[in-house]
Amino acid sequence: MSDLSAALSGLTTRGRCLLAAGLALVACSVLLGQRDLLRAALFLVALPLCAVAVVARTRYRLACKRHLDPPRVEAGRPATARLRLDNVSRLPSGVLLMEDALPYTLGGRPRFVLDKIEPKGVRDVSYPVRADVRGRYVVGPLSVRLTDPFGLVELTRSFAQTDDLVVTPVVSTLPSVRLGGDWAGGGDATTRSVSTSGSDDAATREYRQGDDLRKVHWRSTARVGELMVRREEQPFQSRATLLLDGRTSAHRGEGPGSSFEYAVSAVASIGVALTRAGFVLRLMGDDGNDIPPPGAALTEGVLLDSLALVIGSRSPSLLPAATRLRTGVDGVLVAVLGALDLEDAERLARLRTGSGTCVAVLLDTDSWKPGPARAREAAQQDHQRVASLLGGAGWRVLPVEHGTTLASVWPLAGARGVRPAAEVGA
Repeated sequence: MSDLSAALSGLTTRGRCLLAAGLALVACSVLLGQRDLLRAALFLVALPLCAVAVVARTRYRLACKRHLDPPRVEAGRPATARLRLDNVSRLPSGVLLMEDALPYTLGGRPRFVLDKIEPKGVRDVSYPVRADVRGRYVVGPLSVRLTDPFGLVELTRSFAQTDDLVVTPVVSTLPSVRLGGDWAGGGDATTRSVSTSGSDDAATREYRQGDDLRKVHWRSTARVGELMVRREEQPFQSRATLLLDGRTSAHRGEGPGSSFEYAVSAVASIGVALTRAGFVLRLMGDDGNDIPPPGAALTEGVLLDSLALVIGSRSPSLLPAATRLRTGVDGVLVAVLGALDLEDAERLARLRTGSGTCVAVLLDTDSWKPGPARAREAAQQDHQRVASLLGGAGWRVLPVEHGTTLASVWPLAGARGVRPAAEVGA
């Protein structure tokens, strides 16, 4: 009964007028006693009701599938949504108007008109989608408007299926460089680390989900205040930690052209390059928390999916991240940094100990949105001081301005491509 009432509510203006005219003729034929008029009245009443019955039956005998190709795409690149509509009933469908729901950032809602789908027939349609802003977008659900050949009934059906399109940061291809820190998980690397620092604590790291509790190093745990485990029994692995400075106060510009989006894209590019080089990655935000939370391997896909959703933070400084990293850096540390004050720069400079490899992609964020000449000059001086401070502490500094491609400065991260601190700050 609910299906029939829903179908009756789908009568178009033409169908309602035809039904009303038929009912009026029925009343007139009874009052006037005209049988011929009654036959015409019954025809006018039966026609829209038959259309309601046919469309209502067809309405619940359609199946829809959607496929996104690819389901993960870089910002600014197109993807294709493919729709398949199956008529699983024994009756042909009427005219169909298909409309797929899309977020406004992916463009207008695509619409398609299908004249008719034969019994057990299939129709395939496709349309392009594109987003310039990274994120996770819900595509769907698909709605189909069904009509009869006479245009007397029009019903809308919405399918429940939706699909997620992940728009990742732009990933640049980086030249191959040797960063050092290979096989930093244990064994000989750990022995060298211990001999360099002269402390058993250098052979420990923070506890991660899944670690054997028998490896807990209780002395380091008591000193640091959180569970620490020994690294000497770890398998040989190349490890790298990526630090993303996402503080909104440290970046300039808006939208896809902002320095923050450049930093996210840089982290994605470096992460993909290191993953393909065999490094085990760890991604950390300026608040000291892992992105994503620890517990799963940070594969290339997980890395890009996580960076697709990362947003700017309101953290005033890099103190939380520096404090977290002070407990131990596994292998290589690569930090993509916005505007730094000298206090934050000193915190980061102290993270490099012994022969550890630390790389800083230092963004001159004021070049993204220059202010007055005097303010711009002061910002450049601060930027040079920070670069000199990090370079003097042994960091490999990669200076980046607006318009600089990461691939052009990435060779500086190699052991043989580092410029002296004075040259970096020049």
